[in-house]
Amino acid sequence: MTKKADSSPWLALLHQLPAKPPYLRVKIWRRLQAIGAVPLKNAVHVLPPSAESETVFRDLLAEISQSGGEAILIEARLLVGQSDADVRALFDAARDADYADITDTARRLIETGPASGSDITKLQKRLEEVERLDFFGAHGRQQADAALAELDRLRYQHPDISRAEPAGEVEPLDLTDKIWVTRSGVHVDRIACAWLIRRFIDPQARFKFVDARSHAPSPDELRFDMADAEFTHEGDRCSFETLLLRAGLTDDPGLAAIGEIIHDLDIGDGKYGRPETSGLGAMLSGICASTDDDLQRIAFAGEALGQFHAYFNNRKGDK
Repeated sequence: MTKKADSSPWLALLHQLPAKPPYLRVKIWRRLQAIGAVPLKNAVHVLPPSAESETVFRDLLAEISQSGGEAILIEARLLVGQSDADVRALFDAARDADYADITDTARRLIETGPASGSDITKLQKRLEEVERLDFFGAHGRQQADAALAELDRLRYQHPDISRAEPAGEVEPLDLTDKIWVTRSGVHVDRIACAWLIRRFIDPQARFKFVDARSHAPSPDELRFDMADAEFTHEGDRCSFETLLLRAGLTDDPGLAAIGEIIHDLDIGDGKYGRPETSGLGAMLSGICASTDDDLQRIAFAGEALGQFHAYFNNRKGDK
């Protein structure tokens, strides 16, 4: 009889959990997901053999035992019923699902963008975590890499900026008692514009956050930092700079300094290179990471921007 060639070994964790506490099953399932193990049966999970795989399985075995369960760790070979290729396909399917989730998230951010630095960092970190568990090179990684690269490329690119041209003059009276409209998911330029509007143009200003692709403005609305807006990128100016200029606020040194910072954060060309830029950028990224609510982002950032404004104006008096 011809001897069958040995198949590749797998590390297999077999475990049995107590009925109580009920959350233990969810906890152990999440731990198995986090280390990238796939199930052959409900209580049998496998990993490709390596020193790292053995270490994480041993740690999980100890956790199960300390929780009142039972577990054993074995090296196993597949003989009949399921092949090594079948098991590798299970790993690939799990990672492809993770990559697809990253790709979909990146594409949604591209559609509504530009994405914030914190959004991109979160996705990049998530991609690194999935890649660490991608033992056999799932095909979905290519699409995720491409989507993230495109998201990062578009980070500072304003929609339709190449077509943005200066709009007609707007009298100061026309800027009050309006609904100010911009894209949802506000970040650097839009947050600063909203603060400027409410602090220096119209304290009673109302805001609306929309999908820029489908919004049709009404007569009582003024749009900012979006395609075809009344106040948006003009030439090499960001929307905050455009609003400063056309609202007649350029004589305020504090606002001018903030405009230079917002320009560098939003456009990313390093035109002004102010030393305070990274600090304000970190503050705004932290605010955006703390909440998805646009009004909350504007409110939280308002105090920081007000302090920067006072700092720059006071510093002028020290000279």
